[in-house]
Amino acid sequence: MDLDLRRLTARLREYRTPSLRRSLTQLAITAAGFAATWALMWAAAAQAYWLSLLLAPLAAALLVRLFVIQHDCGHGSYFRARQMNDWVGRALGVVTLTPYDYWRGAHATHHASSGNLDRRGVGDITTLTLAEYRDLGPWRRLAYRLYRHPLILFGVGPTYLFLVQHRWPPDRQAGAAWMRTSLMATNLAILAAILGLALLVGPLTLLKLQLPVVLLASSLGVWLFYVQHQFERAHWARDGEWVHARAALHGSSYYALPGALRWLTADIGLHHIHHMCSRVPNYRLRECLDALPELREVGRLGVWQSLRTIHLTLWDEEAGRLISFRDARRQAS
Repeated sequence: MDLDLRRLTARLREYRTPSLRRSLTQLAITAAGFAATWALMWAAAAQAYWLSLLLAPLAAALLVRLFVIQHDCGHGSYFRARQMNDWVGRALGVVTLTPYDYWRGAHATHHASSGNLDRRGVGDITTLTLAEYRDLGPWRRLAYRLYRHPLILFGVGPTYLFLVQHRWPPDRQAGAAWMRTSLMATNLAILAAILGLALLVGPLTLLKLQLPVVLLASSLGVWLFYVQHQFERAHWARDGEWVHARAALHGSSYYALPGALRWLTADIGLHHIHHMCSRVPNYRLRECLDALPELREVGRLGVWQSLRTIHLTLWDEEAGRLISFRDARRQAS
């Protein structure tokens, strides 16, 4: 589809202005909903633990919604004032187990390089080209195959990311003095919250209630990020051919979710619009889609279509699409 990228980008900029009333209302409803669901889980656990587990998916989804709000703060799109974005983002980072200042920098790099084959590796899911995979030795091939296995990518990996790696990320940016201070402050705030809740409900009860929520929320969050960029006809290019607007529009999907899931994920599924203009707050993304109907079919994925992306693991530069390990074997034979 040949679209006027300059015109689209200019139109989307008209929706960058956040509404203080809408931001505060969304934040209050989401935070109160998460707290109320967690309290209901606590009450239910006093009767039967399995009853609390029935509420865990809702609590996890609301936690993901809080993360999307934190994500908007990181883009400076949730409030007009940068300080308000930053302090709300840092507070939410304690709840989402995400060090806000570090994540904001890594995510900015992701936006600046998404779809660029020569600038992979920061804030994204590791994706090799078919040629790179074929050049690996057997052990490194095995390691990559394990990394891309659904049980690792959407199970063990997200848990490790949010519970362990986010406590002290292993890269240069985390080594800066001010970043060390920020990371330490986030970790201490998380520890204080854990101790406070443990005193309130008991350490074992806290573990039994919060661990399922964190496990589900982390997996759901990684799944959303995955499906927003890992689909068959995504756009990847080398430095000389990479254009930000094209990569933003065609390298990010439109995850067309049902109404309830759209609300719970704060419309982050309109990811192609978000990448084209990251300063649009999440609650205005739908306005953009309504105003620009030509964006409705770009990178569109339904729920069932998205499930078929799970086995896409390698970028075939010649074909210009993501392929599976099975496809790679067929080509080799």
